[in-house]
Amino acid sequence: MVRSVLIALLLVAYGPLLTAEPSDVYSFDNESEEQRFHNLISELRCPKCQNQNIADSNAPISKDMREEAYQMMSTGASDDEVVNAMVARFGEFVRYKPQVERRTLLLWATPVIVVLIGLLIVASIVIRARRNNDSDSGLTNDERERASRILSGDGSERSS
Repeated sequence: MVRSVLIALLLVAYGPLLTAEPSDVYSFDNESEEQRFHNLISELRCPKCQNQNIADSNAPISKDMREEAYQMMSTGASDDEVVNAMVARFGEFVRYKPQVERRTLLLWATPVIVVLIGLLIVASIVIRARRNNDSDSGLTNDERERASRILSGDGSERSS
């Protein structure tokens, strides 16, 4: 009886560990290669996940991409070769920082364009406000005299 309870407790305690998926384990010749690999996989976006890199994603496609990057690095491929192979296979989406090309020029220029438009709007509002303050209030002389009497508290003004 005690033995059965002990086995049940051990299964409950270690059960999740038995079903856990092993993490990716890669061996590298030196620490710089390992750092290069981690930098590379953190710069590539998972095609399935929403804005998550392949280093952090648990999606099967990310696992395949990490494995392919490792295999390519093991055969002596440069970072650019690995990234270009991933882009050729999965599209430009896998890059977090797309290259400046003719088709991506608008993407890179949009923040500058938006800031310039904002500055133009603010400048036009300020100029318009200054013009309105500088211009005459639009009151006739009689209306100004009446307003002065009302503001000075002179009781000679009668209400209409």
